[in-house]
Amino acid sequence: MSIPKLPLAHWVDIIVEWITQHLGAFFDGISAIIGTLLDIIMTVLGYGPPIILILLLTLLALYTSRWGVAIFTFIGLLLVDNLGLWDATIKTLALVIASVVITIVIGIPIGIWSSQNDKVRKAITPILDFMQTMPAFVYLIPAILFFGIGVVPGILASVIFAIPPTIRLTNLGIREVPKDLIEATEAFGSTTSQKLFKVQLPLAAPTILAGVNQSIMLALSMVVFASLVGAPGLGAEVYRAVTQIKVGEGFEAGLAIVIIAIILDRISQNFIKPQFDKTIQKKWIYGAFTIVFLVACIFAAIGQARPDLKGAGNVGSQVNYEITGIDPGAGLMKATEKAMKDYQLKKWTLKEGSAAAMTAQLKKAYEKKQPIIVTGWTPHWMFSKYKLKYLDDPKGSFGKGEAIHTMVRKGLKEDNPGAYQILDQFYWKPSDMEEVMLDIENGAKPEDAAKKWIKQHADKVSQWTKGAPKGNGKKVSLVYVAWESEIASTNVIGAVLKQEGYNVSLKQVEAGPMFAGVADGSADGMVAAWLPTTHKDYYNKYKGKLVDLGPNLKGTKLGLTVPKYMKINSIEDLKK
Repeated sequence: MSIPKLPLAHWVDIIVEWITQHLGAFFDGISAIIGTLLDIIMTVLGYGPPIILILLLTLLALYTSRWGVAIFTFIGLLLVDNLGLWDATIKTLALVIASVVITIVIGIPIGIWSSQNDKVRKAITPILDFMQTMPAFVYLIPAILFFGIGVVPGILASVIFAIPPTIRLTNLGIREVPKDLIEATEAFGSTTSQKLFKVQLPLAAPTILAGVNQSIMLALSMVVFASLVGAPGLGAEVYRAVTQIKVGEGFEAGLAIVIIAIILDRISQNFIKPQFDKTIQKKWIYGAFTIVFLVACIFAAIGQARPDLKGAGNVGSQVNYEITGIDPGAGLMKATEKAMKDYQLKKWTLKEGSAAAMTAQLKKAYEKKQPIIVTGWTPHWMFSKYKLKYLDDPKGSFGKGEAIHTMVRKGLKEDNPGAYQILDQFYWKPSDMEEVMLDIENGAKPEDAAKKWIKQHADKVSQWTKGAPKGNGKKVSLVYVAWESEIASTNVIGAVLKQEGYNVSLKQVEAGPMFAGVADGSADGMVAAWLPTTHKDYYNKYKGKLVDLGPNLKGTKLGLTVPKYMKINSIEDLKK
């Protein structure tokens, strides 16, 4: 008996859509609060030269831990500064601190509540199980729609992922307080609050702090994921290195994360019982650090208290002088950076993230008729779904149109001549690709959208397969980057190869690994190389190790894109 599939994804989409439409003001308020908190923390940590914060953290490490930890902190942070990663480290520390502050403010009260009420504990346990086992990446999807691209969705995803240990161990620590002590306090007539704050919490403090320590480590582990939605810091450096296959730079950024993780772990582990507590009472040391931090935060908040010009005046003030971009290091991002220099857009910032995050931000702004500027390219389904326009580029910063090339490994022609011939003859138009892309955006699975297109364009498919021998089960491995255009093209050509009897496997990777995989022979080919601009660096690096079969699609375009309801027509208008 065939049981119909539950439309769970559709139900979730409806719920998210309803929340986005009806609670937008609420989420905007949360976003503003968290964004302000992060800006203040970032400003405080960035005060003065790096050596000031390095010395303060070294002194804190010395007080809480041993000399060895203090020396490691001092040398490790000096190394981070020497590697040119200090600014990224400050942003990462600010992200982690903001996440942990929110985690503590929410998590400890919930943990206390669950420790005092068995019904609450039973109700919250499966929710915590869900939060801990759901892949962290999934939290970023609704976070983008609720809070937009940037650091706020990254922080909130980190909080959701990191808060369960704080709640669980707060509950556990309080419940493990010896019953005879509880009975004694009750016998002396203590109130519930007195019993909690004078007996249970002090005795449970080590266990609670262990939960906070785990939350800190989990929040730090989210920095790379957060970079996918535009959060700056060391995670963005790692992501950039991955996409560009820069092993050395990736190692440096990863090492910086390890150093920060060890420092935060050792300090938080010994926070309750510091090594030098008998020499100087911890209330004086922690009090001094707290006062200095709070005073610095007040000055930072005063410095940031200025009128909000967003939505008034010129285009720049309406969009906060921000251009919403895609993956760090992408060719389109480099072209945009060049355009910003060419047009002297000195006030503007280019927000990194991912193609998915960019389109989610566009969707959110478009539905509310808000101004937004994004990095755009065609073919892309967003031009079919929304009324968009490219800003004129009189200086030619984005160059002329690009073409998407098919590239295969050396030796494929000899090893698998049929697959080679089909890949060589594969060619279609932007309108063809957009048909598939729009079907996928409207909910169809990529393989189903590809089959539908193939069925409707049998004459074009026959031209690709003309004269090519059948596959007879021969293996063909194709790689692609997770852009909507490449998902469409790779699934279409993959389905055609399967139809011709080939055993096809499709592997989704980043742009750098895509080129590297074809160059080293671990993949047979790709139909996703954008030239001469987008993938220029990768092509120059590997062009001697792969075979370029030429364009499979012409007529692409890159540039800055805005909704048609915005009254600007040229990049030069952004200077006004």
